[in-house]
Amino acid sequence: MEFHPQPRSGAAKPWAFPAPERSQLPNGLTLLTSHRPGQQVVAVEVNLVAPLEAEPEGLDGVATIMSRALSEGTDKHTAEEFAAELERCGATLDAHADHPGVRVSLEVPASRLPRALGLLADALRAPAFPDGEVERLVGNRLDEIPHELANPARRAAMALSKELFPATSRMSRPRQGTEETVARIDAAAVRAFYDTHIRPATGTVVIVGDFTGVDLDAALAETLGAWTGSTAEPQKPSPVVADDTGRVVIVDRPGAVQTQLLIGRIGADRHDRVWPAQVLGTYCLGGTLTSRLDRVLREEKGYTYGVRAFGQVLRSSAPSSPEGATGAAMLAISGSVDTASTGPALQDLWTVLRTLAAEGLTDAERDVAVQNLVGVAPLKYETSAAVAGTLADQVEQQLPDDYQAQLYVRLAETGTVEATAAVVNAFPVDRLVTVLVGDAAQIAEPVKALGIGEVAVVSG
Repeated sequence: MEFHPQPRSGAAKPWAFPAPERSQLPNGLTLLTSHRPGQQVVAVEVNLVAPLEAEPEGLDGVATIMSRALSEGTDKHTAEEFAAELERCGATLDAHADHPGVRVSLEVPASRLPRALGLLADALRAPAFPDGEVERLVGNRLDEIPHELANPARRAAMALSKELFPATSRMSRPRQGTEETVARIDAAAVRAFYDTHIRPATGTVVIVGDFTGVDLDAALAETLGAWTGSTAEPQKPSPVVADDTGRVVIVDRPGAVQTQLLIGRIGADRHDRVWPAQVLGTYCLGGTLTSRLDRVLREEKGYTYGVRAFGQVLRSSAPSSPEGATGAAMLAISGSVDTASTGPALQDLWTVLRTLAAEGLTDAERDVAVQNLVGVAPLKYETSAAVAGTLADQVEQQLPDDYQAQLYVRLAETGTVEATAAVVNAFPVDRLVTVLVGDAAQIAEPVKALGIGEVAVVSG
């Protein structure tokens, strides 16, 4: 039998996160472009400075309804016609609202990019906001809320935000509004929010893909470049205030067979020099199936299918910006366990944190984390959408255009001692707010016995 020689791998190609070209259209719209040969699906991300904090009092959710209504008809097309035009382009258009502002996302084959940019420009420039469509979107949102409240993970997130932030802070309330506030929203409120906050002068467009054969400058001039609007400055964000005094809140779900855990606090965002070490240390703690929390709670004890530790930026601005540094990230541990294991699982989780503080991470843990975080980057950013999303996040958080590239360099340079210090500071055992969604009658007493903070029970 004749065997062919075994294939050998070639030399690794150098990789770096794509650097965008930055410019500005005459109407004030900031533009970031990245030509990616071979990426025949072009991704477009539009950042609009319309933060949730700017929603009028009593109308929480109006930014969400407005973002959803942008594609529900324009001055040129009805909602049905607009959807049909998108379909003819092979394009998808989505929008959502979050604390930093509104994000509009478009994906389209490169050959149809100019046509799709025209539709995107129409949606931003002249949305119709018809009464009937806004009423339908409000009704859809009201239908979603009971399902979100019934979801243990979503309910835990709502309870944690309510606990961490003062009632006067928009961050303490659900991003997409409550039944009471959403029910008040009408087309006039949506139009007023749009007129006040949506304009090219405070927006940024990120476009990533293969532009070969596309006259991008001409396409932009005829579409997004023709959008006009106010040049007023956006609303300045207020400082983020949070209370991470160690305590436990149980959202009572009588008869629940599982307990949803969400343990969190507010910490450093991406502008803080500790962020790379914090990312690395948090990954070692609970970033993957082989991290410490999973090794103990999942593999050794069998309490859970998985527990994750993560950092999620809520809002961020550069220290050099007019409003100064006003950012914050949610640092959290999330998972679920069976009801009977709630007390033991929390006890073991706190033991992991205390052991980490006393003994630190190992070099082996650090090396695996660096390999996983840095080594997979070329795969993570294979698509235009992944690159565009990251660039848009950097714009939203007022980070430099080369931030992601530099982050990988800093992650690779971060040592074990530095990563240990960062994760220990991120998750101090006496400064964590613990939310449990489960059967209070069964879990309250075992949790009180742990001494991890005062225990309060609220209705589910």
